[in-house]
Amino acid sequence: METPSSQGPRRIRIEDVAAHGAFRPLGALPGIRHDLQYAGEDNFAGRNLYGAHDCAWLHHEAAAALERCAQFLAAREPALHLLVLDALRPHRMQEAMWALLKDTPLRIYLADPARGSIHSYGMAVDITLARADGRWLDMGSGFDELTERSHPEFESRFRADGTLTAAQVANRALLREAMAAGGFQGIRTEWWHFDCGDRQRVRETYLRVD
Repeated sequence: METPSSQGPRRIRIEDVAAHGAFRPLGALPGIRHDLQYAGEDNFAGRNLYGAHDCAWLHHEAAAALERCAQFLAAREPALHLLVLDALRPHRMQEAMWALLKDTPLRIYLADPARGSIHSYGMAVDITLARADGRWLDMGSGFDELTERSHPEFESRFRADGTLTAAQVANRALLREAMAAGGFQGIRTEWWHFDCGDRQRVRETYLRVD
């Protein structure tokens, strides 16, 4: 099974992921459902960015961490489940997204491909909470809504001025609590994005998917 390497980053193609022991399919993770938004049209680009590629995978370490998140949520709020919106994002697709946002201020929402996205190592997820009937919890902004309303860093201000409701902020807090239970860390600009592990270590030593 693939483990972090001290010899620097190694790479494989998305076409080879299914045959590689370092990754686990999302469909095999109990208590977790997925609906990859970049495999459809409900995203910032308005089109399918993944084509026929199967991107419903995570590195085995992130998969194990996500299982712990699901276990926490099942004990805390059994009527809810985690819904993965994006997981493994091949580097070539990160480059395509970066190109789509050329000359726009929206690039702050993407990792520069020159540095690399943690998604491309299978060590990050975009995720939300959903009910048994499939309805997503209201987070106050939609997935891929690239505005300040999606920024966790501004929640207190937006709660104070009424832009976000108490229920919306509470839903975000529950998502963060569940993800923290598995060791994931959120970021300041997207309520839906969470990293697993130290970013620098992941970029330097884990297998990157191209």
